[in-house]
Amino acid sequence: MRGRGLMLVAGMKMGQQKATQQAQAQSQQKAAVENAKQQGADEAQAKMTASAAAPAAGGMHDATIAQLKQLAELHTSGVLSDEEFSAAKKKILG
Repeated sequence: MRGRGLMLVAGMKMGQQKATQQAQAQSQQKAAVENAKQQGADEAQAKMTASAAAPAAGGMHDATIAQLKQLAELHTSGVLSDEEFSAAKKKILG
């Protein structure tokens, strides 16, 4: 019976270690996503600032269209949530 108790304790410790590893991996993934969001926003802002091209069809500048495309790519890839995408789009469109 004693051996069984030791096995249970060992199993619990292994489970705790696995849970800790999973939490760390989740934390790292969340940090990477936040970093990608910030990098995408910085790149979009840089493109918007750098380009002062004439308005394209529909009255939008090339930079605005490029920014909207980049936002759409970030949204499609899952980097931006629906709410974040809508807010960023409203900000770009005025």
